[in-house]
Amino acid sequence: MPKESTAKAGKKILIVEDERPLAHALELKLTSNGYQITVASSGADALREIGAGKFDLILLDLILPGIDGFGVLKTLKEKKTKTPIIVLSNLGQNEDQERAKEYGAVGYCVKSNTPLSAIVELVHSTLS
Repeated sequence: MPKESTAKAGKKILIVEDERPLAHALELKLTSNGYQITVASSGADALREIGAGKFDLILLDLILPGIDGFGVLKTLKEKKTKTPIIVLSNLGQNEDQERAKEYGAVGYCVKSNTPLSAIVELVHSTLS
């Protein structure tokens, strides 16, 4: 079941990440920056959350249980969702990055090479 944290009235971000420590670290960092965070740990949870509410940004892992990140991207593209999506993945191949961008991702970070502070900066710049 996804959990929600509310910070001061700010932009709403959906974090789709099945690695709990990373999801929690992102949630803490973004909440402390004034964002309202919802966390989903699977593609199905993500699609349910997106169907139930409006988000200003989605941070999306690609390797997820059940429906993977590419499946989420494809579904959102078919629904013509306008929410910006930043992919956070350990898949660093150019083909994966190109495929994510074809499906509408506006950014792509390789988790193992990207510090949390850089992800927060990318979130700020995408939402400003």
